[in-house]
Amino acid sequence: MHKIPVTVITGFLGAGKTTVIRNLLQNNQGRRIAILVNEFGEVGIDGELLRSCKVCDETDAPAANIVELANGCLCCTVQEEFLPAMQEFLKRRERIDCMLIETSGLALPKPLLQAFRWPEIRHGATVDGVVTVVDCEAVAAGRFASNLDAIAAQRQADASLEHETPIEELFEDQLACADIVLLTKIDLVDSTTRNKVEDWLKQQLRPGVKIIPCESGKISPQVLLGFNAAVEDNLDSRPSHHDTKEEHEHDDDINSVHFILEQAFQPQVLVERLQQAVQQQEIYRIKGFVNVPNKPMRLVLQAVGTRFDYFYDRPWQPAEPRQTKLVVIGRSLERSYIENILLSA
Repeated sequence: MHKIPVTVITGFLGAGKTTVIRNLLQNNQGRRIAILVNEFGEVGIDGELLRSCKVCDETDAPAANIVELANGCLCCTVQEEFLPAMQEFLKRRERIDCMLIETSGLALPKPLLQAFRWPEIRHGATVDGVVTVVDCEAVAAGRFASNLDAIAAQRQADASLEHETPIEELFEDQLACADIVLLTKIDLVDSTTRNKVEDWLKQQLRPGVKIIPCESGKISPQVLLGFNAAVEDNLDSRPSHHDTKEEHEHDDDINSVHFILEQAFQPQVLVERLQQAVQQQEIYRIKGFVNVPNKPMRLVLQAVGTRFDYFYDRPWQPAEPRQTKLVVIGRSLERSYIENILLSA
């Protein structure tokens, strides 16, 4: 049997990984695609979004080909979570043309890539390529450095510079593993800023790794699939901050809190309350489904920092509880504080 070509899609929180995958599903060109989603948080928002994509009911890739791992960071649970899921996929690989793995926003890519060397996997699957999704606006706003030009010059001048935060190191590891970089949110910056971000990214990437602009996750499958890189056989060319460590540790202060609420919300009212929470707590990402009163459609809510977006994706199903489900990801979040804001009169 053939090896399943696996494309790993990595990137920081809110960069647009799920949107890219949804676009690939909608433009699968007859491919039978299996999806493995690693969701950070106990409410599987991304997995449910992918299952709701109508293509899954219209092609030979049924919803059963979408598996979600919700029990922690994928790079920390490769043996406990990832291996059993992959073994199940490998049992029916004759019905799978390719596979996409979406890592969580906090997962290091390299431990996952190393897992493809395990005997239980290497004979049935190979890493076709690694796609790193980068939020252009976030980088331009200095989310990883206050001044991109200054930090680039400082890195060149001082090879021993070691004051990066864990998130910065994670971002660099994601870039180091990339076969291609998708630059998203380009419509939110001007051309000068975009060029500045691209110039900085090129200095961080291996020679030959291309940066491709991407709006609303729309990218041709021919661009993202078919690298034939066999990444697991050439990991030395993809250095990581954690190569000399047997295990890695995330920033212990980063956590997620989830809410399942019976209350219905008007979208603008909910956004105003969540914006208040963002002002008071260090919140990186919010995503979920909202029950809007007197609306037959389910509302999808997503936020990165202070930027909120929401849209109706599909009708509520007859047997589906009309609940508001939210995941909030940030640093040292206080659940009771956020809940009080959500339920305030």
